[in-house]
Amino acid sequence: MYELINLVKEENPLVLHYTNNVTMNDCANVTLAIGASPLMSCSYEEVEEIVSIANSVVINIGTMDSQLLELYLKAGKAANKYNKPVILDPVGIFATKARSEFTNKLLNEVKFDVIKGNISEIKFIGGFNVRGKGVDSFDEEDDQSEIIQKIARKLECIVVATGKVDVVTNGQLTYKIHNGTSKLKGITGTGCMSTSLIGSLLSCTKNSIEASVVGILIMSLSGQLADIDNKPIGTFKVKLMDYIYNMNSQTLKKYAKIEFLQFKK
Repeated sequence: MYELINLVKEENPLVLHYTNNVTMNDCANVTLAIGASPLMSCSYEEVEEIVSIANSVVINIGTMDSQLLELYLKAGKAANKYNKPVILDPVGIFATKARSEFTNKLLNEVKFDVIKGNISEIKFIGGFNVRGKGVDSFDEEDDQSEIIQKIARKLECIVVATGKVDVVTNGQLTYKIHNGTSKLKGITGTGCMSTSLIGSLLSCTKNSIEASVVGILIMSLSGQLADIDNKPIGTFKVKLMDYIYNMNSQTLKKYAKIEFLQFKK
């Protein structure tokens, strides 16, 4: 599983992003850091052509630009048409009715390989009550892996819920990642960047759950290692990117704290 990071560097996949303009630059940089090639688009005219040549597609609704909503939908449908792996990041879905309704439309009309969000975003999609504000989650204290499993079975895809403990599941197999640091929440875009990491790895394997586990582990472990000296947040962000850039399969295997669970009917 950890060897996937080497495949990305060898294959240099093209990761197409339809993402928010707050974190677009960071998403591009983290995609480059892991060894993939980022491509950002806001164009209706090129959807068919550009999706057809991409290796994976990332859709992130972060800033909810009204002019781009139909573009995201069109891109998702094109990804399905060309059999490209596609990942959804429903940023702040619980914040407004408009976000909720648009995400539901995406889920109804596009088949996603992976849906990744913080624990509150994922619980909201599943119809559970959440504690959150804006795009921030406050639902991280209790073990909610069983809830996430139920949501994955309902949505019939890989679900990734980030928090104090990150959970990755297809409803049957579940991985709980215990690496990380609370300082990751102090930087805008670490969640969006994690989605880009998963998108990069999805390009190199048909095992979507392993790609999701490794993508989240890269971010969580890099944050953990970057925070060893408890540096100020600006220094931490620079070190975070350095650790992502230098990450390899040996480091992942050495420091990974992953708990594996299997759902029993």
